[in-house]
Amino acid sequence: MVADRSGGRWFRVYRQVPGGVPLFCFPHAGGAASYFHPWSAPGIEVLAVQYPGREDRTAEPCVTDIADLADQIHAALGPSLPERFAFFGHSMGAILAFEVARRIARQAGQGPAHLFVSGRAAPPRNLRRNLHQAGTPALIAELRSFGATDPRILDDSEVLELIMPAVLADYTASETYRFAPGDPLSCDITAMTGDHDLMVTAGDAAGWSAHTTGAFNLQVYPGGHFYLDDCRARVLEVISASLAPGSRLDAGTAPCLDSGM
Repeated sequence: MVADRSGGRWFRVYRQVPGGVPLFCFPHAGGAASYFHPWSAPGIEVLAVQYPGREDRTAEPCVTDIADLADQIHAALGPSLPERFAFFGHSMGAILAFEVARRIARQAGQGPAHLFVSGRAAPPRNLRRNLHQAGTPALIAELRSFGATDPRILDDSEVLELIMPAVLADYTASETYRFAPGDPLSCDITAMTGDHDLMVTAGDAAGWSAHTTGAFNLQVYPGGHFYLDDCRARVLEVISASLAPGSRLDAGTAPCLDSGM
């Protein structure tokens, strides 16, 4: 399926699903492939992208530029992509998934069958923040406010020393990203956001419709920036249904407020 899907540096497969649609998952800033370890859905094989500088790639230098990181992931995917695959990205990962999809489409004429973008405003909008220049305490406060990181990690100076270089690199990449205009994708896009995400409004997420000539859907879930933690089951249901054989979104689908888990 993918040259190094069974190991290698870039992709982690936690559960093999013979015949499943490959779903490449791109973590958030400071995140790692293991974030997607619990993910499982019918008909889908989850391949989590592992960025340099974390977990089993700690010895490698982090990448501080979205374009550079997208180029490297695109190269790692190589010519062995199957005919049908999909991308999911959360927060910084949404922009990375989008940029890798653009690179594949430019080179091969066709990108993923479906792009799922979560917790990120559509380009060219980018929240103008400079936390990557504000110092470690500001970054720790940000992580603490999201509630997605175990507080014991944020209170452990030795662990922080290990993880903060990756967090800083990712925030640098995310906050300095600049969108380069180009042709829209042809794949279906589903944008997802939490109804209490202070970083991304439903309107911000709806802007992703401008980046495809295919169908577009907006899913709004209860929660903040990491609504995924509580709504994982519902998100996976939407992904599984969207990738089922013969499935195609209706263009212009109205926002859907998901009140389930």
